[in-house]
Amino acid sequence: MNAQPAILLVEDNPMDVDLALRAFRKRRLTNPVEVARDGEEALAWMPRWEAGETLPAVILLDLKLPRVDGLEVLRQLKAHPRFRSIPIVVLTTSAESQDVTRAYELGVNSYIVKPVDFDKFVEVASQIEIYWTVINARVSHES
Repeated sequence: MNAQPAILLVEDNPMDVDLALRAFRKRRLTNPVEVARDGEEALAWMPRWEAGETLPAVILLDLKLPRVDGLEVLRQLKAHPRFRSIPIVVLTTSAESQDVTRAYELGVNSYIVKPVDFDKFVEVASQIEIYWTVINARVSHES
């Protein structure tokens, strides 16, 4: 069992996964990072959490995912009484206003358009780490 809750990165693009992992490594993030490579893999965490695995500190969710899209993943997580309090940050290339609007309607905590530049991505990773794993008060999910 890790001392720090994980960050769940839901991302299908291998280059973006690598970029995020390198950015978090550069920041010396102490939280482990778990990766789900599509929406179905992300939803497969739900029974694991129900069985007692530690909930993530934050979920970084891409919207454009194969099998189950990010908005559907968001909808299912926010509809679940136990998981709705997990902070979810959409981290996507889509700046389309309907995606932003729909994500907030479904209960997303933050919506960030992915920067392409590595240094800017490190800055975003730093802000995510500082706010969601250090500053933000977490709900205790212990039974």
